[in-house]
Amino acid sequence: MPLLGCVADDFTGATDLASTLVRGGMSAVQVIGVPDGPLPEADAVVVALKSRTNPARDAVRDSLAALDALRAAGCARFFFKYCSTFDSTDEGNIGPVADALLERLGAPFALACPAFPANGRSVYRGHLFVGDALLSESGMKDHPLTPMRDANLVRVLGRQTAGRVGLVNLPVVGRGAAAIRDAMAALAAGGHRYAIVDAVTEADLMAIGEAAAEHPLVTGGSGVAMGLPGNFRRRGRLPPRDAAALPARRGLGAVLAGSCSPATLGQVAAARTALPVLELDPLETPDAAALARRALDWAEGRLGAPIVIAASAPPGKVAALQARIGRDAAGALVEEALAAVAEGLVARGVGQLVVAGGETSGAVVSRLGLRALRIGAEIDPGVPWTHAEGPSGGLHLALKSGNFGAPDFFAKAFGRT
Repeated sequence: MPLLGCVADDFTGATDLASTLVRGGMSAVQVIGVPDGPLPEADAVVVALKSRTNPARDAVRDSLAALDALRAAGCARFFFKYCSTFDSTDEGNIGPVADALLERLGAPFALACPAFPANGRSVYRGHLFVGDALLSESGMKDHPLTPMRDANLVRVLGRQTAGRVGLVNLPVVGRGAAAIRDAMAALAAGGHRYAIVDAVTEADLMAIGEAAAEHPLVTGGSGVAMGLPGNFRRRGRLPPRDAAALPARRGLGAVLAGSCSPATLGQVAAARTALPVLELDPLETPDAAALARRALDWAEGRLGAPIVIAASAPPGKVAALQARIGRDAAGALVEEALAAVAEGLVARGVGQLVVAGGETSGAVVSRLGLRALRIGAEIDPGVPWTHAEGPSGGLHLALKSGNFGAPDFFAKAFGRT
């Protein structure tokens, strides 16, 4: 019976969360889409949805269906995972989904903390920072789907929910779990539905997780989940084991990059010194089948070493493609093309596949028909290798959020640094 049930609003976020839990000693399985049968055995089950940019009503429907499946499997504690950059619009989907989950659980209150200091995300006085920059002054301000132009999370979440949103500030967090617990209890008693909780270090996140031990629902980025395994361990429900054990990796290696984040663009550029790289241009060839054919033709004869196939582009090119064929069509074009490439590469013997970008990862996993991934050790913070069972040893995947990973991430994944 799983101890913790998690609902994640995209595929790479689900992997990031599961990796954090594995690092804390919980075995974890990532389930693709709303479960429709028995869940795999693990301490934590993370349901990966593609709901971050869906209409809010669809995101709520799928999230509630996932919650119901996790409750039926025996979970008593739950986590709603969203991006460490709080990706959303003024309409949601973070607020509407969190509201619906709280209502279904009969719970009056939840904390919200997207901080992930290991990847440069911190929350101070309710404001989200990316490195040294406010969220609203970072590369996220020009995100093609969820541009983030307000760093004040109390305001951002407040626009997405009818519930009151308060703040537990850093001085309180610095006094430890008991002080955080008391501050959240006071906010709940005063009629607040949510508390944005400051965090700038991993010690802050551990204290926040401990303070939420009795909360039916915790919401946030994967960082705040660092403190959750200890809650089960203190209750004697988490025996010591190698939670990250996976079968040995085998087969050819490849990277597919669809994210247009500055981090992924830098990783594609850095990969040229270590790996063969093909950069596709959807603006020049706005046809998914043609892009996929070009990529697979290029891959022939190069698969003896890991390769990189990228459809990532800087903001100007993304805007030009969206203006030409529409925002939704532009995203679907890249996702469809790279999903077809993934299918072709696996048929050609690729057994180790790195995918950059949440939407791209969702499209690839769906095209390959994968239903569950067991989570292994991290390559970089928040990005582990995972394993899907299947013939010839199955398939190893690393599903990377566009914003995550060191500049040499692609080469590092295959030991080529």
